[in-house]
Amino acid sequence: MLSIFTVQAQSTSEYITEHAEQAQELMREHKIPASIILAVAIHESAAGQSKIARYLNNHFGIKGPNTNTEISSSYRDYPTSEDSYIHFIDLLESRTAFSPLFEKYDQYDYRSWARGIQRGGYARSRTWATQVVNIIKRYELFQYDERPEDYVEPPVPVYTHKSTRRSGRYYTVRSGDNLGAIAKRNHTTIKTLMTKNGLKNSRLKPGQKLKL
Repeated sequence: MLSIFTVQAQSTSEYITEHAEQAQELMREHKIPASIILAVAIHESAAGQSKIARYLNNHFGIKGPNTNTEISSSYRDYPTSEDSYIHFIDLLESRTAFSPLFEKYDQYDYRSWARGIQRGGYARSRTWATQVVNIIKRYELFQYDERPEDYVEPPVPVYTHKSTRRSGRYYTVRSGDNLGAIAKRNHTTIKTLMTKNGLKNSRLKPGQKLKL
């Protein structure tokens, strides 16, 4: 007996087989990775199994008016799934939040595309790009991006928080700050702050860094 996970994996594989050719055609014309097109469609339509995919031919979760009488939905409908794919590309090219991506990234850098589309506000979820990238990796969708044999993926960037007013272990004193208020905001005590920072009194200077 097949598990539910196996059934889902097969369904997704079938979806990929059905739509890979169109994704590649769009990639060649518009220089957006076929892997991104497929992964976003898989994510937003549950590999074609969602209601809006089945009833509205909507594979990218795009909202708008529809004329469908079978379900009530705030998502727009399309004559065919192919029209949904084309409109996804049109949306990215026509909106200022996404259009710069076509100049900035090539058809091989799916990670940057995923992050760029997320930053443009395509989805509310903060993990959307990660989920799309994971789909690409799980189903090896990058194989449809027609990468050169010697292509090397850009290193995954490591993001660090810049030290502004406060970072993980330090706090930069601002004008008007006092030790008691800083201690309260950081759930510690004046005595602890003085000990950690070797302070002999509670006087502070703007720009001074305190170890928390």
